[in-house]
Amino acid sequence: MTAPDQPAPIHLLLVDDDRLVLSTLSRGLQHAGYLVSMAESAEEAEVLLASGQRPDLAIVDIRMSGRDGLTLARRLRELDHIPFVMLSAYSEPDMIGQANHLGALGYLVKPLDISQLLPAIQAALSRADELQELRETRAQLQAALDSERDISVAVGIIMAQQQLPRPQAFELLRKTARTQRRKLAELAADIIRAVQPTRM
Repeated sequence: MTAPDQPAPIHLLLVDDDRLVLSTLSRGLQHAGYLVSMAESAEEAEVLLASGQRPDLAIVDIRMSGRDGLTLARRLRELDHIPFVMLSAYSEPDMIGQANHLGALGYLVKPLDISQLLPAIQAALSRADELQELRETRAQLQAALDSERDISVAVGIIMAQQQLPRPQAFELLRKTARTQRRKLAELAADIIRAVQPTRM
């Protein structure tokens, strides 16, 4: 059990149909302090994900029996939003291009040892954190833009309904929000909904 003042270990999902690769890399990663889950196929990895496991990073072999690693990578990106790096026994430009298109944070060619894998994992985790921060910032900016748009539209509605110039209409909206102890954008959204036609 992790002590209260210690961060939880970083959880990695290692997916490869080569048992020797799985066991060798898993031992090295565990020795380096990572929590490692293993799967010998894309299907087995999907079962782990469906059970609620949420690894911080997946390390996925491209060529496996059954569904290939690119199919799993697509699921990781679209359904689970889990960052991943790809492994391959070959440096294939087409595969590298597909992996990059899917959002892979790294592409490693086997055979590789733990000393090569560890810095790639650290780089991928750092990049994943940066991308998450960018997504959060973009979401915040979009929310701010949506709020500003709603406020502007609501002011226009008040101008038309009350025959007021824009400054007075905005002040009325602001005072109403303060009186009702509501956020300006929330009240604006309600005003917009109130004038929209009801769908049958």
